[in-house]
Amino acid sequence: MAVVMGLDFGTGGVRAGLYDTSSGALIGVEEARYGTSHPRWGWAEQAPLDWWEALGQASQAVMARHGHLRVSALCACTTSSTVVVTDEAGMPLRPALLWMDCRASHEVTLAPTPPHPVMAFSGGANAVEWLVPKAAWLARNEPQVYARAHRICEAQDFINFRLTGTWAASRLNACCKWNYDTLEKKFYPDLFAALGAPGLLDKLPTRVVPVGEAVGSMSTQAKAHLGLQGNVLVAQGGIDAHMAMLGAGTIEPGKLLFIGGTSIVHLIHTKRRIDAPGMWGPYPDALIDNSWLIEGGQVSAGSVMDWLAGKIFGLDAAGHRQLMADAAREVPGASGLLVLDYWMGNRTPYRSPDLRGAMMGLTLSHDRAQIYRAAVDAVALGSANVVRVLNSFGVPVTRVVAAGGIQKNPLWLQATVDACGLPFDVTDQENLTLMGAAVAALNALGESADLVAGAQSHVAPYRRLYPDPAMHERYAAMLLRYRAATEAVQPLSHELVRSVA
Repeated sequence: MAVVMGLDFGTGGVRAGLYDTSSGALIGVEEARYGTSHPRWGWAEQAPLDWWEALGQASQAVMARHGHLRVSALCACTTSSTVVVTDEAGMPLRPALLWMDCRASHEVTLAPTPPHPVMAFSGGANAVEWLVPKAAWLARNEPQVYARAHRICEAQDFINFRLTGTWAASRLNACCKWNYDTLEKKFYPDLFAALGAPGLLDKLPTRVVPVGEAVGSMSTQAKAHLGLQGNVLVAQGGIDAHMAMLGAGTIEPGKLLFIGGTSIVHLIHTKRRIDAPGMWGPYPDALIDNSWLIEGGQVSAGSVMDWLAGKIFGLDAAGHRQLMADAAREVPGASGLLVLDYWMGNRTPYRSPDLRGAMMGLTLSHDRAQIYRAAVDAVALGSANVVRVLNSFGVPVTRVVAAGGIQKNPLWLQATVDACGLPFDVTDQENLTLMGAAVAALNALGESADLVAGAQSHVAPYRRLYPDPAMHERYAAMLLRYRAATEAVQPLSHELVRSVA
């Protein structure tokens, strides 16, 4: 039996999965955890060597459980924009800046005049989460570290370096988060300087490898760490959510991948360039050749509900489930409450790291179930707002495939379906990213004609949920209030952020 391994480095841990290449079946998965520190408001950091130690634990465990099968190829996927700074030997010089870290709110405002043409591929500006603003923050606030840095890269590149001893950027990450011009196949050092990161080009991995092509062979030391033997090819991966498109069957235009968990990512391809202001992209050839990728997202999603249930209401898991059931009896919008879901800013369509959450209409008669229901509805309305923007700029959404932790909260899932007014094909497969990694590994081995063909042969099963027409009408009216409230509170929200900065 030929086997490939997929790796998924998430926010809280890494999963290692083994796949049978002949059947496409998942053989087994093991996970190992690592921690996050929050040294200051808005900061989030992790220790890169913790990822490596956790990877060894997860890989050794899955190999031991399944009889040390022969692994032909491996592909890693990671959170995007988790930025690592290393010396020449590849050792970290400081903790990594996690994807959710928003300390670079000043740096993200920097932009050349007139705008650089490549910025059109990121919607005209960068986002606070991305690599270049974070590098600019380091240059301004930790100049000694920035000067010493031999490599400023992402978790993706760091892991591949530890696996192969070779530095190589993922074309997916570089296009979507580094202002890499995939059409001209080049970076622009003058743009980096204008964005506050002079000399960044010399610190980036500048060998850019498309998803599904070979990075190199795994080193002897890495194989010992992971419990592997023989020649193991390392295929290029990329951003975890984006790689999941390869396992979800959402490669063709019109098919939107919705991954809902701590945050939400919305991903869709088009065959021609369509500019949708407020969204990320359109990214040319980021994941798939001759395709344009458009990305939407919500920073705070399931995390808002967990915050309410756990931190504010003091409920355990059983109490949270009961709260969901109580809130499900509430009619959307009937309590007179309106919540804005921007606990950690807004990705799209407002692209504002300084928007903050709000609850309006509170009275002494409101209870926990009503407040929780309004928060769920707010996250659902944020998703509906993204779909509205896509449609308004000529990006039709013909099919939605949904995956992620949202399935564990049926109230949130149905609210999102009703708010968007579209059927959702919900896959119970929790390993779409690992499946995407397997597709990329198989492609690097030459087992598929290309990524599209590989993805089409490994589509996850799903169940279809339909929107309630009456509920969709209610949410359509609520969306107007949601958008009006966002416009009204935005200036005050920014002022509040500045008051604690």
